Amino acid sequence: MPVEEFVAGWISGAVGLALGYPVDTVKVRLQTQSGYRGILDCMIKTYRNETVLGFFKGMSFPLLSVALVNSVLFGAYSNTLLYLSATHHHDRRAKPPSYVHVLTAGSFSGLMQAVVLAPIDLIKVRLQNQLHSYGLRSPAGASGTQYRGPVHCAASIFRKEGVMGLFRGTWALVLRDTPTMAIYFLTYTSLCQAMTVQGQEPGPMTVLVAGGCAGTASWILATPMDVIKARLQMDGVKGVSYHGVLDCIRISVRNEGPQVFLKGLALNCIRAFPVNAVTFLSYETILKLIC
Repeated sequence: MPVEEFVAGWISGAVGLALGYPVDTVKVRLQTQSGYRGILDCMIKTYRNETVLGFFKGMSFPLLSVALVNSVLFGAYSNTLLYLSATHHHDRRAKPPSYVHVLTAGSFSGLMQAVVLAPIDLIKVRLQNQLHSYGLRSPAGASGTQYRGPVHCAASIFRKEGVMGLFRGTWALVLRDTPTMAIYFLTYTSLCQAMTVQGQEPGPMTVLVAGGCAGTASWILATPMDVIKARLQMDGVKGVSYHGVLDCIRISVRNEGPQVFLKGLALNCIRAFPVNAVTFLSYETILKLIC
């Protein structure tokens, strides 16, 4: 099994996360909290109450671990393509894989990513939703949780909710990532092929545009289930309110209407283009250096 794709995915994932994390924090708060009038209001209140560090809450753990997640995503995708089409990464320009193979490999990599990502994403979302100043405990009687960092957060969840509490929202994550990663890699592959002369390597601008469009397309598809995933992950903080994915969908639509599935869509798209453009460019560049 070639390991170059895992290494390239590891590094490019860390680069992409650091670039898009502040926007992700605002998105998570809009999806799970009701005290904001919109994106700008959330940004202003976060900065006013928590300083600029409030936008980076929970980043240390994902920054260390998202590399692993991205490594699994790109490594599983590339090795699945190798199994399906018998072509290595450096051979796929001359002999492009079929779109069916790309969809299959993308779906499988999304499933693998979701399984690895579940506890990491849960801790990230819990930390992003804390409203007190960074590094301080919540005041006595505050409704928010009082995690002092990712390790304390994980230990608290395990103690109060058991091992399954660390995998809260996993089914929603699987339903989000399995189809969207198929679209993600299909969009990137098809755009690179369309914008590049056959047999040649795509240039940096082609990779940036294709990667950005792939990220945007996948997040448009992913946002509805991303809302449900975030709500299920926050469910354990104040006691269980939802009895699974379908129950969360039913209650959310009943209380807020179908537009609830669009929460965070604008932010996801704003973040997706630059983050995934840089991620793919980093990934392709690193592969060229180490292959």
